[in-house]
Amino acid sequence: MIKAGIIGATGYAGGELVRLLTAHKDVEIKWYGSRSYIDKKYCEVYQNMFQIVDDVCMDDNMEELASQVDVIFTATPQGLCASLVNDEILSKVKIVDLSADFRIKDVATYEKWYGIEHKSPQYIEEAVYGLCEINREDVKKARLVANPGCYTTCSILTAYPLVKEGLIDPSTLIIDAKSGTSGAGRGAKVPNLYCEVNENIKAYGVASHRHTPEIEEQLGYAAGKELVLNFTPHLVPMNRGILVTEYATLLPVKKADGSMGLPDYEQVKAVYDKYYKDEKFVRVLEKGICPETKWVEGSNYVDINFVIDERTGRIIMMGALDNLVKGAAGQAVQNMNLMFGLKESEGLELVPMFP
Repeated sequence: MIKAGIIGATGYAGGELVRLLTAHKDVEIKWYGSRSYIDKKYCEVYQNMFQIVDDVCMDDNMEELASQVDVIFTATPQGLCASLVNDEILSKVKIVDLSADFRIKDVATYEKWYGIEHKSPQYIEEAVYGLCEINREDVKKARLVANPGCYTTCSILTAYPLVKEGLIDPSTLIIDAKSGTSGAGRGAKVPNLYCEVNENIKAYGVASHRHTPEIEEQLGYAAGKELVLNFTPHLVPMNRGILVTEYATLLPVKKADGSMGLPDYEQVKAVYDKYYKDEKFVRVLEKGICPETKWVEGSNYVDINFVIDERTGRIIMMGALDNLVKGAAGQAVQNMNLMFGLKESEGLELVPMFP
């Protein structure tokens, strides 16, 4: 039985981790960390855990926690994990960090976009970017995993095969993304109040959202060169979900008759199938079906599809996921499963909820 500790267990992503790990047959949660609710019963914070979790919330003492568990999940604001981790802790325990502290390999880029000093840059190179579908083998050997963000997971997986195979010009890539309000976290903020969000949709972080360099870096690895792209997120009045719509110019490929021309549906679909046909949690939809957030809610699935616009020579790629599951806690559990040699889908074979 794997002993797990969660720092930040009372945030939305932390709460989702508790929900998933409580039902995981190979895991026992030993530590529910929360600065805001120390000594308060966890089920008093989340009433859905009444008579399921009787433990009280603890602090964020990572050194003490590392001596009691096998894996630590840090579902915390940026900067906290980096300020706590050290050599002694990493010698005792594996860490899955749900913040952005170890996602970006260039320290200066991290500090510029997040506006804080990185407290442990010596671990950045070692940290594995935990997008399992791309970095599975590296995750298996890792002791520190940087769990990707929700926008980034959806944005990267939706475009990755076409960038990797050179079917699109990545310098033309534009990503339009929508998120439910849980993506902003559980903290009280005026822009997230009911009256501010309901009956409204708005763009934010325009040309400045901090997930931009993460997407550029990871798709840059696929392209084999540095990328600069446009990423614009929007807030929509729903609890859960990410929907991305991505646009890019198609590049000529060799056709069956030996001529060069823009790829057709079958060629693009073949590329997606090459990368995802054996992936449990990535579903490439049938032709003409657009991804919708309601069909992935509560699950670890990502739904992806595309439409070729022959008139403009561009392709429209679409992806949908649940920001708290595959976009956060579910992906963290998927990473943990790989790190401990378990079946990758263990505890995550959740049928999407509807309605």
